[in-house]
This record gives sequence, C-alpha cells and structure tokens, in this order.
Amino acid sequence: KQWYQRRVRVSDITDDLSYYLISASKDGKPQLREGGTGDWLGTFEGHKGAIWAVDISYNGTRAATGAADFTSNYWDAESGDCLASCTHSHIVKSVSINRDTNLLLTGTSKSVLSIFDVRHPQKSIEEYTGHNGSIKGSKFLGNDNYFISTGEDKLMKMWDRRAKKELKQQSFDQAINSMVLKDDVKVVTVTYGNNVALYDVTTFDLLRTHNLPCVVNSASLHLDQRYFVCGGEDMYVYKVSIETGRVLESYKKHFGPVHCIRYSPDGELYASGSEDGTIRLWQNCVGKTYGLWQRPDLSNVHNNCSPSNHDFVMS
Repeated sequence: KQWYQRRVRVSDITDDLSYYLISASKDGKPQLREGGTGDWLGTFEGHKGAIWAVDISYNGTRAATGAADFTSNYWDAESGDCLASCTHSHIVKSVSINRDTNLLLTGTSKSVLSIFDVRHPQKSIEEYTGHNGSIKGSKFLGNDNYFISTGEDKLMKMWDRRAKKELKQQSFDQAINSMVLKDDVKVVTVTYGNNVALYDVTTFDLLRTHNLPCVVNSASLHLDQRYFVCGGEDMYVYKVSIETGRVLESYKKHFGPVHCIRYSPDGELYASGSEDGTIRLWQNCVGKTYGLWQRPDLSNVHNNCSPSNHDFVMS
C-alpha cells in the first residue's frame, strides 16, 4: 500500500562528505535515506498518527518529526532511538531543529508556536501566539535568536526570542503552501497560489516573484540562486530561471500532485515527493557522474544540462 509523501527534508553535507534525506507520509513511519542514491538507511518508529512535518539537523545526526498524535519526536538519526518526545494539545504541523541541535521549534494546528529544550522535553520553554488558524511552517534563523513562521492566515512572521515578540510580518493574497529557508542562503522561498516568491530573510523585501501554470505546493532554491525547482497540483516538476521566470525544464513523471521538493546541498540533484506515494530523485545536470548516475547513458545527451529522465522512485 502506498501513502502519499507529505514532507521531504535534506541535511547539509556532513563530515563524511555525504548527506541525508528524511521523508514522511500518512503511514506514521518517517524514513531516512542516503541523499545521493536514495538508499534506505532506517525507519523511525513510535508515532501513532500521520506525520505532518519533518526536519533533519545540518550535520545529519538528529531528526525531528511532528504528527497527528499530538507529539513531536526528536531522534538520533544514526541509531534510530527516540531521544525526546514533546507533547502538544493539537496536531503538530511544523518542526525545526536549531543549529546547536538542543532546541526544537514546533507549530500546531491551533496556531501555537512552541520551543522545547530537548534535554528537558516535558514542557515547552517558550510559547508564541499571533497567527489565526493552523501553522503551516516554522524555521529557526541562523543564530537562534529569531525564527520565521507561516500560517493559514496568509501571513509570514518574524519573531524575536529575546524580546519575545513579533518583529515583522508579510501578508499574501492567497493561502501560503510552503516556506523554505536554508541557513547558508539569506533568501526565504514562499509558494502561494500559482506563485513562487523570494524574499530577503532580514528585511522581508520582495526580491522576485514568478507565476507558474498551476497551484504550486513547494519550491526550492538552487545554491547559486540562478534558478529554482517547484511542483504542484498539475503533477509536473518545473525548473525556472529566477532572472526571467522562464521555465527551463519540466517533467511529468509523478501520477499525483507534487507536495514537496528539495535541492541537495551541493545542487547536483533534487527530490520530489508526491501524492502517488513516491519520491523521485532528479539529476540537475544530466550526464554528470554522480550518485545514482555513476554510469550515465550519454547517448541522448546533447548539452551539459539537457532535460533528464534519470529519476529514481522510492515508495
């Protein structure tokens, strides 16, 4: 039986020069995989409901999950052991691990943002309210003194932990579907309606916005910030020029809407998760020897970055 893939997250490049991918779906069993090949490494067992959110630490040693069983769990990604379980009053819709891997930021379906010290997870150490409706996403900023959240109320907010208050907000005219922020890229990528928008993470100034042919559920910025990939309700995966908004490549290999998409930390591939119950790995620049493509078939390659059918399906 297949369960649609709701979330995909990718670690940074670790000390052993690899990186890891964590995914989650309705079956309540998030999985850890080797990022470059998709090889299965383990399954985190313990939740009693569908998984709504996942995160993995920058160094790939810790993972976090948020679920419909009103808990967020903090895991040792190497052993699979649950190191901490944080209880909430409602479904957990977002999770974020801080840089020092000692704090967990969560958001619930009833608009509460909480911060837990994973060494003492019995009770949150901070709580914030200000959104109306469910939290859609949350993410620590680099030094952990600030974090960003998005909600069902069509608002993106920045919070100051030291002052314990909201600093600024950005409103949207349609529901926010996703928000992605990487520590090494000071740009936050937001999808809403048919749009992908890029904002300066410090000022919330709009940098670029582009309109796509369908409702966009997720987008991910390439590390060189020249293009992004996105996917949504029409089942296509798009690669788009940030400068011009032109669709550079598009593929339709999924058999259901694309719910999540993420670039690898080195920009060599991206992963897409779909309602069809699969994750596909796509080579960013076809013909390059990398990961699954150790022996690429170059017979159909006409340039350095031709559209690629080199994908890998994981159920």
